[in-house]
Amino acid sequence: MKKELVRCTWCNSSELYQKYHDEEWGVPVYDDHKLFEFLLLETFQAGLSWITILNKRENFRKAFDNFDYKKIANYSEDKIQDLLQNPGIIRNKLKVYSAVSNAQAFIKVQDEFGSFSKYIWGFVNGKPIVNSRKNIGEIQATTPLSDAISKDLKKRGFKFVGSTVVYAHMQATGMVDDHVADCWKKN
Repeated sequence: MKKELVRCTWCNSSELYQKYHDEEWGVPVYDDHKLFEFLLLETFQAGLSWITILNKRENFRKAFDNFDYKKIANYSEDKIQDLLQNPGIIRNKLKVYSAVSNAQAFIKVQDEFGSFSKYIWGFVNGKPIVNSRKNIGEIQATTPLSDAISKDLKKRGFKFVGSTVVYAHMQATGMVDDHVADCWKKN
């Protein structure tokens, strides 16, 4: 008999959620391309459930040129209008426009710091914060650090990067490990 893996309870509603939890959530990401992918997806997730975004992830990948921030930064008004008609993604006008301005801001951060990774991981001295959570109820939606990162990102021109979005990004990219104590992924 195959033993069932114990996971964080938030991901038990679907196989897609479990795959994301097991293979990506909380795994440190230092690659700028992947960091931008998560940033774009997290900004579209604002006000929605993450599973909604995961279910549309491949549509986002196709619609947004495989999350190529250099291309996205130069999207024309025609391309933006095409995105707003694409039923495979979240067609929120402000979020679509913010994808373009966030790509532009992302490039500016790269120019200033050498990479977005160096900038964002600098907030945690390059190492994940490992929290000790007994259950999902102990996980916060924001922290003073996500507040500070959100404020700095907004100052740099990023949009849809409130503290909750930033903390979710930190969890997704492994800047913080919030796996609960009995999860098989817990370090």
